[in-house]
Amino acid sequence: MTIPCIQQRLDQLLADIEQQTDPFILLQLFCQYLRDGGQFQANERIALFTNLLKQHPELAKCITTLLCRWLCQMRLYPLLISSGILSRDGFGKEMKQRLYEKLNPAFKDSKDLRDVFFMLFHDRRDTAWLKAVSVKTWVGLFDTFKQYSEQQDQNWLHQHLYHEGYSAIEMLAIWLAAEDLDPELMRLDPTLLDAHSPFVALQKEVALWLTAQQQGEDYDDSHLQVMLSQCRKQINRFHKRGAVAGSSLGVAHLLERLSQTLDRLVMLKRLFGHKKLSLLRLLQATEIFAEAAADQHNISVLWKQSAGMLSRTIAQNTSDHGEHYVTRTKKEYFAMFYSAAGGGILIALIALFKIHLGDIIDDKTWKSLAYGLNYGLGFMLIFMLHFTVATKQPAMTAARFAEAVERNPQGRAVNMKLAQLLIDVLRSQTIAVLGNVAFAMGLSGLIAYIYAEKTGLPLLDSAAIDYQLHSIDPTKGTLWFAAIAGVWLFCSGIISGYFDNRSNYLNLRMRLPHHPLLKYIMPEKCRIRFAHYLHDNYGSLMGNFCFGMLLGLTGLVGYWLGLPLDIRHVAFSSANLGYVAVSGHLSWAIILQCIGFVLLIGVVNLVVSFTLALRVALRALNAEIDSWCEICRCLCEIIRKRPLSLFLPVQLDR
Repeated sequence: MTIPCIQQRLDQLLADIEQQTDPFILLQLFCQYLRDGGQFQANERIALFTNLLKQHPELAKCITTLLCRWLCQMRLYPLLISSGILSRDGFGKEMKQRLYEKLNPAFKDSKDLRDVFFMLFHDRRDTAWLKAVSVKTWVGLFDTFKQYSEQQDQNWLHQHLYHEGYSAIEMLAIWLAAEDLDPELMRLDPTLLDAHSPFVALQKEVALWLTAQQQGEDYDDSHLQVMLSQCRKQINRFHKRGAVAGSSLGVAHLLERLSQTLDRLVMLKRLFGHKKLSLLRLLQATEIFAEAAADQHNISVLWKQSAGMLSRTIAQNTSDHGEHYVTRTKKEYFAMFYSAAGGGILIALIALFKIHLGDIIDDKTWKSLAYGLNYGLGFMLIFMLHFTVATKQPAMTAARFAEAVERNPQGRAVNMKLAQLLIDVLRSQTIAVLGNVAFAMGLSGLIAYIYAEKTGLPLLDSAAIDYQLHSIDPTKGTLWFAAIAGVWLFCSGIISGYFDNRSNYLNLRMRLPHHPLLKYIMPEKCRIRFAHYLHDNYGSLMGNFCFGMLLGLTGLVGYWLGLPLDIRHVAFSSANLGYVAVSGHLSWAIILQCIGFVLLIGVVNLVVSFTLALRVALRALNAEIDSWCEICRCLCEIIRKRPLSLFLPVQLDR
């Protein structure tokens, strides 16, 4: 927009202002004037408005007096203690209220400052032009207001602001102390029952500080700063305990509100902790309240806030499992191979049973359900026997990778350490895939050979052979189906983390030994062992079972929707190839080509699941990759110096 156009809009604003005596309408006109220009013209428009006030002293004096006296009549206290802070009603009620607000919006009162902020800054883009205005420009506008305002009005406004600010600080400190008795917090940390809780101590220090401020006395707030620091550490301790003792959306909501309350207390103390208000801090507070006003009825923002800590807990549980899937010594490396070999043997048997189920069940729905149960129960058996399915690892190791990123200062990655972790993960994945594929293919080939020798007939007929060869052909949509399997692998990791968190939250180790049904069917020692086992492995068992069901039912969903949906999994594809190779008497050239196709399926399985899991884990842990290019350079450097460490447990840098 050109200068003449802006000037024309400014002249229109001037005409509108001269006809108004309602301060709220004046603010609405001013915000709309800035909103029309957007963030690129906000600075210029405020400068022009400031010059306009200087050119019209009577108008400037009238506006200043009107706004000062209006603010002195408003209660700032409700805005300061509630805007941008989750309510005490909990996640469920808060979500219902926001949904109802979407359907039937409440009346907005221009005498309530919370509603005033909502009506002035109802668009999330408003914060963009607020932040675009320089401090120098704001100083020019406020100096103009001060120049044309009466000293008595300035004194009244100053006293009113500090009175409201002190009241808000006092109430926030009381809220923090009251949270001490919340049962969920006491479950996370029983030491809160002690009389020397940091939140209670903080409230006492705040009370002393407020008394000194109101009486105009000097006060050393060093101990208050210590209490603020201890409260912050206590909240961090709650988050960490949530990963161990389990969490829920209700607990996540509570901890988020606790953190927001402490942040608001710190912000207001900095704002009202000096005899003269800092314009910079006042502007920062205004931006916070403006953003909170735009988000106060936003459902997605509430969900993200409350789910953030729960996601972090799930990622933490997943990361703990991921540590077991990373090999760094020869002992761990060969243990992974033997574990994967055992998994490959069972996968060959699961694949054979699936072929048998396909022959005896005709109904599509029942067949898919049987496939899912076959996969799910088979994966659970593999886990219970301490064997490994290679592609189950990425969702776990990605969370471990994200945790390594989070532990670096300021959330930035130490690229060489992350590159080394990637090498360790890749080496572990390679040997696990090799163990699965080699033994699944070897055993399936042996079974097909024995069957042919005993019966004189091939295990698979020509139609089944053609179907299996078609299913691993990359030109026939196989890689798309492998990507779907990768998504389910990622989902299984999330499911595992969720149920591990649920196990901790419910404390199954202590709950199950007293279950009435278990008391009836098990002796005490068996109940205790069962409770310990289920508590420690609940997530893994549920993750494996759900993964199997997802694999089995994908084709059925595709059939119902008329969409090309199916799955391709590297381990089962290799087992099927073993049956095909012997039943169809394939040449070595074709077998080698098919092995290449199977490994390509494995690459897609691993890449998709790892990428999705890493993305979610990074977001859940609020971590950030500094530069993938730098990590790649570090990878190349490690491979150049220690090439064998990429695939073998040698040349490792310890």
